[in-house]
Amino acid sequence: MASKGRPYRTFVVDGFEILVGRGEDDNDTLTFDVAQPDDLWLHVGGGTPGSHVVVRNPGKGELPAAIVERAASLAAWYSKSRNAKSVAVSYCKASDVSKRRGAPAGMVELARHKDIKVKPAAFEGGGD
Repeated sequence: MASKGRPYRTFVVDGFEILVGRGEDDNDTLTFDVAQPDDLWLHVGGGTPGSHVVVRNPGKGELPAAIVERAASLAAWYSKSRNAKSVAVSYCKASDVSKRRGAPAGMVELARHKDIKVKPAAFEGGGD
């Protein structure tokens, strides 16, 4: 699936579509206009700037741990923590992400989330 001209990059891992925001305004579009409530949403923790990442979840069930880990490593790669050995990435359902009125582009609040530590990694095998 091509993502040229879209506010996000698209990658496919084991049949799961992973969308990565391109910038602050694009992160808002991805999170609040593109993501569905049961999609998985990820972002590096600790207030570090980075792309919002969404894993499509059309089955609305539990995503495989390997997919969560791969999406988290992409979130770490597309952040200011790219060169770190290990990065904490927060993840939750997209429905648990909200934005306070007047908050700057890309700034969100999480109702509940989990964290995973991963090594930042680029996507091998193409994608845009």
